[in-house]
Amino acid sequence: MRLAIMLGALALAGCTGNAALQASQDARAQRDLAAALGGRVAGTPQNCVSTTGLSGPQIIDSNTLLYREGRRVWRNDLPGGCPSLNRFSIIVAELHGSQICRNDQFRAVDPGSRIPGPFCRFGQFVPYVRK
Repeated sequence: MRLAIMLGALALAGCTGNAALQASQDARAQRDLAAALGGRVAGTPQNCVSTTGLSGPQIIDSNTLLYREGRRVWRNDLPGGCPSLNRFSIIVAELHGSQICRNDQFRAVDPGSRIPGPFCRFGQFVPYVRK
């Protein structure tokens, strides 16, 4: 009986730690997004962007990527998110031509691993420019 109580207490402690970690990651993501897009205005969403001159991505969280093109920042909100994506992931995209487009697929790979995560899809690209 004592073993069951101790295991239950340990499980609850683990849940509390996970909740605190998630809250910390969410706060970091919001800070990073605000820093990247602060003072910028969203433009008309585009289905494709040229890879010429494009740098990134900056992974904000499992739902949001940012790419930079000169003074423009492209925000991509992934439809359905990408559960295997974290800020240290390497993105391996399947491109068809010289553009990244909505619904193009990619996989996230953790550094030091050769096993990619599940396929994820890009959403629309929203340009952000300074006011």
